[in-house]
Amino acid sequence: MARYILRRVLLALPALFGLILLTFVLTRVIPGDPAATLAGDAATPAQLAEIRARYGLDRPILEQAFVHVRQVLTGDLGSSIFSGRPVMEEIVFRLPATLELTFAAMLLSIGLGIPLGLLAALNHNGPVDHLIRIVSVGGLAVASFWLAIMFQLLFAMEWDVLPLRGRSDLAYGAPPFHTGFYLIDSLIAGQGALFLDSLWHLILPAVTLCLPGLASIARFTRSGVLEALQKDYVLYARAAGYGRFHLAAIYVLRNAITVTVTQIGLLFGALISGAVAVEAIFDWPGLGTYAVQAILSADYKALLAVTLVVGVVYAVINVLVDVLQALIDPRVAEDIR
Repeated sequence: MARYILRRVLLALPALFGLILLTFVLTRVIPGDPAATLAGDAATPAQLAEIRARYGLDRPILEQAFVHVRQVLTGDLGSSIFSGRPVMEEIVFRLPATLELTFAAMLLSIGLGIPLGLLAALNHNGPVDHLIRIVSVGGLAVASFWLAIMFQLLFAMEWDVLPLRGRSDLAYGAPPFHTGFYLIDSLIAGQGALFLDSLWHLILPAVTLCLPGLASIARFTRSGVLEALQKDYVLYARAAGYGRFHLAAIYVLRNAITVTVTQIGLLFGALISGAVAVEAIFDWPGLGTYAVQAILSADYKALLAVTLVVGVVYAVINVLVDVLQALIDPRVAEDIR
């Protein structure tokens, strides 16, 4: 298992290095001049030249790329052209908000998607199966930004049962910073009221973000369970008198869920990218909101940092998913040897 984990980590490193170079190239080919944006419309050519020299924008492109790679490898993501603050400080402050939202959405997707997929497979071509498939298709088809607005109109403005935006009420403020996760930090600080308020604020954005993932997990679980139900060992266990749900929980689900686990790793990246629109609508102070600000202000340093951090998180999650898949099905690790 240790050899398998090391192999997965080593395979992720070239992808991350390629991501560093690719994002640097993309920020140089998109329209917009960061120096002109920072200086303003009334800037003189001398002021533009000074800004370009200060941030190294006047250097040859290869030299800029070399400096960028060296800074990233040493943990220096530079300073924001727009705010002047170190980008790493902004990332450390905002990343936990995005991860808290993404993990909450992923837990909802897994906690609801796997049981629904199992239920649909056990009622193959029945009314329950058709209903779950309709819901799955709808979850994939509905745009997250539209759904977020509808949820706000219904639950926050019409019924007034859930908060409209933000991570917590202004009366509570933010908990003392330990992990950046409001739910965890409020528990560490012993602030039960803030924990409940933060959980209350998390419901609408997490539910909005989880629906596409829930639909995908339900579909893959249904497909995997239907395939496993045709195996000889399942037919033998059924002939031995095992009940349908007991058989599915003990024998079928573990063998059928490996494909679903692989899909979870892919969905995590999709959830982080989908969080951009959800964070903007719910005023959630995460990386998505920061990325939008960086794009609008042509802040390429911040944009590079956000892309890199998201890529690292995505790579780490995929390695963890591969390890989990190997734990569920040891044959996965054996096949790599």
